[in-house]
Amino acid sequence: MRLKGKVAIVTGSSQGIGQVIARVAAREGAVTILAARSENNLQATSKMIADAGGESHVIPVDITEETSVKNLIDETVSRFGTLDILINNSGVAGPMKAVEDVSAEEWEECFAVNVTGMFLCCKHAIPVMKEKRSGRIVNISSMTGKRPLVHRSPYAASKMAVIGLTRTLAFEVGEFGITVNTVCPGATEGERIRRVIQNESKALGISLEEAERNFTGALQTLVTPEDTANMCVYLCSEEGRHMTGQDINVTAGLCWY
Repeated sequence: MRLKGKVAIVTGSSQGIGQVIARVAAREGAVTILAARSENNLQATSKMIADAGGESHVIPVDITEETSVKNLIDETVSRFGTLDILINNSGVAGPMKAVEDVSAEEWEECFAVNVTGMFLCCKHAIPVMKEKRSGRIVNISSMTGKRPLVHRSPYAASKMAVIGLTRTLAFEVGEFGITVNTVCPGATEGERIRRVIQNESKALGISLEEAERNFTGALQTLVTPEDTANMCVYLCSEEGRHMTGQDINVTAGLCWY
């Protein structure tokens, strides 16, 4: 088990990719702190982990509120004595509109979760990691942070901002033995991408099949949540100790830069 004995926070672990990341981290031996707004969904994730023989702890959090984030870090350290891993997965899709139709409130909401929330989690986790002179931070961005996605300007801009934050933090904290990396998933199989494909089909006036082809790459397939989770585990393990400041694509060949 590559994360045995580690304490790992996974934000957005109540559903989707975050839930799978949390389950895989627990399977690899980490005590996994489940953090999101929906306590009921977090409890469901915790039960999945327990049923598989893993250990987790639920801490509801609103990552857009600094006091809530501080409580997340403080409670983790108080209960488990340390924090080894932070996986910032929480995110929102934002509106699907032409930029002139996006309201300032919609823009700010997307950045509040996708960027500011991530910043707050890093801000309060890094001092703990600095003190112990080790730690792993993985920020989940998206291939949309690297390539165009029509009518998704707030999401694309926020996910590109994640890459900038990651690269800068990697150099700020590297001397303390802390690595910071970004994983950029491609279109990931599940209900969310199916909704996106349907919306894309309607917005562009094309068939569902044509819309789906816009989200598949060289392998002509969508990726799975497990693909992203496995990359996170690698980056957080001893095997990934010399990986930092990187933005790594898990896109089935849809994005290669």
